[in-house]
Amino acid sequence: MAEYERSIQHQSKETAFQALNTIIQLHFEKTLEKKRAIDLQKKELYKLFQIFFIFLGLVFLVLAQSPRLQCRHCWIPITLLSIAHLIFYVSVAQTLRCINAFKYQRRCHKLTLGLATEKLRDIKIRIAAASAADADYDSVVADDEFEIHYQEPPETYFGKFKRNWALHFGFLILIYAFMISSSVVLLCF
Repeated sequence: MAEYERSIQHQSKETAFQALNTIIQLHFEKTLEKKRAIDLQKKELYKLFQIFFIFLGLVFLVLAQSPRLQCRHCWIPITLLSIAHLIFYVSVAQTLRCINAFKYQRRCHKLTLGLATEKLRDIKIRIAAASAADADYDSVVADDEFEIHYQEPPETYFGKFKRNWALHFGFLILIYAFMISSSVVLLCF
């Protein structure tokens, strides 16, 4: 009877090892999936910037080449540029929000993956040491050591996202100020 219980406990430990390996594999795959999603969103962001700069170049070219636009007409390009910038800001904000969400999720998966890998390694080391010393397998590993909870980064991790937003929108505001002032200079002086 005792041998039967020991066999069942050993099978449950093996099942727990398989579960830990599955957790590790799942979080590894999720980490890669989030990385691919981040890369796709970054490509989308670069494409948005390219299209927007082409549009700004065309507006700037039309302003420079148009003999009929004068200073009293400067509200036309300023309104057009303001609407274009607003649409672009909303697009960039949405894309950055997606990128930051994927980065946060990726970080959570990486932390959970690291914790699971570390626990599995520690358990294997203790089992190897116990088998070398002919100790009882069950006393080396407790059942609660096989539990892995989803990990989240500390609050300071969000500072990275705030800096990213500040850089992008600071750059966009500088572009907006440059385009408006360039329009006024081209048309009025």
